[in-house]
Amino acid sequence: MASGDDEVEEAELSPGGRIFHAPRFNCYILSIIGLNTAVDPALLKFGLQQTLIKHPRFSSKLSINGRKMKWTPTIVKLQDHIIIPGLDPNMDSPDQFVEDYISHLTTIPTMDLSKPLWEIHILNIKTSNAQSICVLRIHHSIGDATSLISLLLASTRKTSDSESLPTIPVLKRAGSNASIGFFLAILMMLRTIWNTLVDLILFSATILFLKDSKTPLKGSSGVDLKPKRLVYRIINFDDIKVVKTKMNITINDVMLGVIQAGLSRYLNHECGDNDQNGGKEKQKKMNLQKKTRLRATLLVNLRPTPGIQSLEKLMSKELKQKKWGWGNKIGYIVLPFKIALQNEPLDYVRQAKATVDRKKASLEALCSFRIAALVLNIFGVKVASAMAHRFISNTTMALSNVVGPIEEISFYGHPIQFLATSVYGHPHALTIHYQSYFNKMTIVVTVDPDVIPNPHKLCDHLEESLNIIKNAVLDEGFDAA
Repeated sequence: MASGDDEVEEAELSPGGRIFHAPRFNCYILSIIGLNTAVDPALLKFGLQQTLIKHPRFSSKLSINGRKMKWTPTIVKLQDHIIIPGLDPNMDSPDQFVEDYISHLTTIPTMDLSKPLWEIHILNIKTSNAQSICVLRIHHSIGDATSLISLLLASTRKTSDSESLPTIPVLKRAGSNASIGFFLAILMMLRTIWNTLVDLILFSATILFLKDSKTPLKGSSGVDLKPKRLVYRIINFDDIKVVKTKMNITINDVMLGVIQAGLSRYLNHECGDNDQNGGKEKQKKMNLQKKTRLRATLLVNLRPTPGIQSLEKLMSKELKQKKWGWGNKIGYIVLPFKIALQNEPLDYVRQAKATVDRKKASLEALCSFRIAALVLNIFGVKVASAMAHRFISNTTMALSNVVGPIEEISFYGHPIQFLATSVYGHPHALTIHYQSYFNKMTIVVTVDPDVIPNPHKLCDHLEESLNIIKNAVLDEGFDAA
């Protein structure tokens, strides 16, 4: 039995969890925690004993019997999950070492199924952004990013108040249809139905034949099995808020506009800088880029109650007995990006907002989740994973985000400097994840280095794009209309 909970019983994997154990879909989550102090292993171990390993998913091993996959409670031996490599505190390039160390983790194909599928690596070296680094490596079948970040943050406390849970921004929802009138509600419903039908047709076409254009960002067959390199860039959250406030849009609208601008700048640099035939040839290349089909698969949380919950609530009988209370409850949407250099920097944000608003008026995410569950239940995990693999392979990149706390927090007594999360094992050469924390936003870029050999250059373009967009807002005295 798992320590501290004699009532925990075996639990079947969610449909998403089963797919994440398929041979070509063996996905892991990497969460990097930058700390303001050196890590005290004894303090960290004590904190894990009191919190994380009391949760059923972190104190259960995976049992496979034919087509049945279950979580079986087991005794957790923390020494098997806490890895502390011997490091030289005076090494020449600690940032490069951390980058190489994390990259090496992506070369380890599987975890030992005789123990719970998670581990934490303690790197007690000072980098340019932190005094020490903790790296959590968690198999994606344990849960999606929303459930895992909720559990992780439920194990932290505010730095200013060691007894208080962190605060997560509340997502503002649009008003109900009743407040806009019956006629407009009917129009909105018809619009949602139409958009959903169109999205499902494109979703099916992507599985069958519709592929993205070949660009310097798109991987080839077998990219899911190749080692990845993870880099991150910490930017000022206030810069994003300036654009958000001036344009009266959301943080996601701003970030998607920045990503669209950054990708356009990067591809222009990769495709245009080798031009030796003058401006006309370069202009021709840019016109071709405007026809580029480049799409991201965006993970969408389908849980009705986001936010931080106490560890006790996460482990309550009600949550454990609810069919989708824990695990992977995520849907996919396909998000198209317009690749071109815009004369007006704010057009990137306007286009991103228009795309997101269109996707909000669609049930694509819910339908993709239901379709995957239906295919898995009828045809089994091999067919379901093959369908998911083909769908993702025909797009260019993965995109995800997590909303973090709005104040500084501590990880078992260690103040956190930044948070950076990503995933690997899926068939993309590029994954972009952004995560807010206090007054920072961390952009995490995970790449196949054979496809994108210098991910820092891509981070440069993303950061520069934000600065250009922010300056455009300030210089123009932007009018939201």
